[in-house]
Amino acid sequence: QVQLVESGGGLVQPGGSLRLSCAASGRIFSINTMGWYRQAPGKERELVAIITSNGSTNYPDSVKGRFTISRENAKNTVFLQMNSLKPEDTAVYYCTAVIRRIFGSPLYDYWGQGTQVTVSS
Repeated sequence: QVQLVESGGGLVQPGGSLRLSCAASGRIFSINTMGWYRQAPGKERELVAIITSNGSTNYPDSVKGRFTISRENAKNTVFLQMNSLKPEDTAVYYCTAVIRRIFGSPLYDYWGQGTQVTVSS
C-alpha cells in the first residue's frame, strides 16, 4: 500500500506565504512525476505545479513566479512553496505522485487526502 500525506496548510493573510509538504510512504520502487493540484469550492480541480524525476518543473500562469515546487527524492517528498498568496489561491491542495511499486510493475497515480489553504484577512 502506498500513502501520500500532505501537511502545511492553514490560514494566511493575503501576501503571506505557506509551505506545503507531501511524503509518500509504503512499498515504493521509484517515483516519476510529482505534483500539486487544487480545488476551490464549486470549481474543477486544477494543476498548480508539477516536477519530473529529473527536476523539470511546470506551472500555470496563475501561480508562475509565486509558487515553487521542489522534491527530495531520498525522502520521497515533494514541497510547494507558496509566496504572495492571494484570496483566489484559497482551495484544498492535493499532492500526486506517479509511482512504480516494484521493479517492472506498471506506474500508478496516487493522491493525497488534501490540505486546506485559506487566504483571508
